[in-house]
Amino acid sequence: MQRVGTVSKTAQNLAIIHCDGEDHPDIGTSVVDESLSRVGRVVDVFGPVSQPYVAVATDSGVLLTDLLGQKLYAR
Repeated sequence: MQRVGTVSKTAQNLAIIHCDGEDHPDIGTSVVDESLSRVGRVVDVFGPVSQPYVAVATDSGVLLTDLLGQKLYAR
């Protein structure tokens, strides 16, 4: 399991995660929270190469506002 980063904001029904470093998950990768509950999947990677951002489309039933400030992981 790889740490993706912390959810910094939400936009257009996506959770935006600022990655910790250059390492980022591929598009389509499942994303889970600290309790290993599935949150959604990566739909886009953008921004600077040194610290990219990842956009995550959440699964139904997951509230975006609850994810703000949470650390998420790639599975």
